[in-house]
Amino acid sequence: MQAETDEEQYQRGAALQKEGRFGEAATVFRELADRVLTLKLALGLGVCLGETGAFAEAAHYLGLAAGHAPDNPVIRRLAGVAFAEAGDAGRAEPELLAALSLAPDDAEAKMALCSFYLSVGRYAEGWPLMEARVGLHADVVPPVRLPYPEWLGEPLAGRSILVWVEQGFGDKIQMARFVPALKARGAARVTLGCPPALTHLFTTLEGVDELVTVAVRQSVSVAPHDCWSRYLSLPNRLGVTLETVPTAPYLTAPADRRAAWAGFRPEASLGGRRAGLVWQASPTGFNAANKGLARADAQRLLDLGAVSLHPEDTGAADFADTAAILETLDLVISIDTSVAHLAGAMGKPCWTLLPALKCDWRWLRERTDSPWYPTLRLYRQAQPGDWRETIDRVIADLAAPDLGAA
Repeated sequence: MQAETDEEQYQRGAALQKEGRFGEAATVFRELADRVLTLKLALGLGVCLGETGAFAEAAHYLGLAAGHAPDNPVIRRLAGVAFAEAGDAGRAEPELLAALSLAPDDAEAKMALCSFYLSVGRYAEGWPLMEARVGLHADVVPPVRLPYPEWLGEPLAGRSILVWVEQGFGDKIQMARFVPALKARGAARVTLGCPPALTHLFTTLEGVDELVTVAVRQSVSVAPHDCWSRYLSLPNRLGVTLETVPTAPYLTAPADRRAAWAGFRPEASLGGRRAGLVWQASPTGFNAANKGLARADAQRLLDLGAVSLHPEDTGAADFADTAAILETLDLVISIDTSVAHLAGAMGKPCWTLLPALKCDWRWLRERTDSPWYPTLRLYRQAQPGDWRETIDRVIADLAAPDLGAA
């Protein structure tokens, strides 16, 4: 049988990479790299290593690729992201800046630099770059076509503003905190677009004059306003810094839902706490494959007495119901998903489990607390794909009453 050529081996690895079988692809690429290392091989190997969480190795190979292709903005961007994932901010920023310099209009380059700046708390530099999300993924940031202008931060005194939908539930819950700031700037009328699952919950949000319910891919009629904005544009337009993020609780369960769920009161069992658990996110959401717990990992906490907070288990119809359920608990344990944001927005203690791979910018780096939600405690996964050690730490802390709930 004829031996496989180097090109055939590379193509085999590339096919595995295309199928998302990154570990297998990395093995094929690494065997080939031991014989001959080309630019395309270094690039493929670096990308696959990054997808498996081998951050230092990924940064090494992508750094080599960037050194051999200094005028390629895509490779410079990938190298910058790899250095950031590896915790080497000193090398990440120059690569990301180089990528943007080579391709000033590239939205991917802008968003990569944006995520880096926000993840290290450099909000003044990061928020303006966030505008590059518009047009990049129209399915999550739908286009807005209105006869009145977008609000760019000018005075709002006496004016009406529409804040329109984008992104996921957690994003909208997180950014809803800025609605009172619009009122504080003198806005005469604030209208908030929101999906059906959030509408009743957002009736408890201070500063909202009107809620417009809009489902995915639905068209609705909205009365004219003086200007409009989107949820994730508000921090930029308001000039929010790490030090000025509003942190007071701003959502609560509506009174009718609180009454309806008054009987939902699980027994205190986790270190004397009534605790609820969320271990899976929407499969279509960002980084869902890395954020969720395997059932066996979740079961360890369920066996100790945590109650599932998933709607299929609680019967919650929307986030107003879930908020009422959270009010009956002492502690929420959640992966990085909307319920963690809801708990934080309510001032509810929440232990939040964060993945090692592609951890979101909003949780910053290495911190165990959140500048967005004072009642959150962050548990960072030590090794990609392995939640056992993380759950071990959670269980140990549950047994330590002096730590408190948050």
